[in-house]
Amino acid sequence: MNKPLSPYSSARYIAIRLSPGEDVILTLRQQIQQHNLQAAFIAGSVGSLTDVALRFAGQENSHQTSGKFEIVSLIGTLDANGEHLHLAVSDENGHMSGGHMMPGCTVRTTLELVIGELENNTFIREHCPLSGYDELVITSR
Repeated sequence: MNKPLSPYSSARYIAIRLSPGEDVILTLRQQIQQHNLQAAFIAGSVGSLTDVALRFAGQENSHQTSGKFEIVSLIGTLDANGEHLHLAVSDENGHMSGGHMMPGCTVRTTLELVIGELENNTFIREHCPLSGYDELVITSR
């Protein structure tokens, strides 16, 4: 029997720095496993990318591009079996693009991340008939 879901939770944080050439999502998945994170979220980020892979709203396929990009925003949730991340980047002319972050985003110079974890909750993803995607389900630990 699951505990009743409380809207409150304490949190713990880890800070990591990714190096040039690292794949962001693969590294995040490794950190989730290494630290046994069950209800994680991106608390803060700053950095740059060489390769950007985004899925735009309502599209099935990823759009991939290479160049010099600054991360303007990286937000989302992570759990042991998946992630839901949104990324906004600006190119060297200041033009912005954003969407659902896909594997294949690689660090250009650095990516500093602060990852938080809600200590009283667990995140899982289950198929949602309304959206057609695996969506977040929050339970109490």
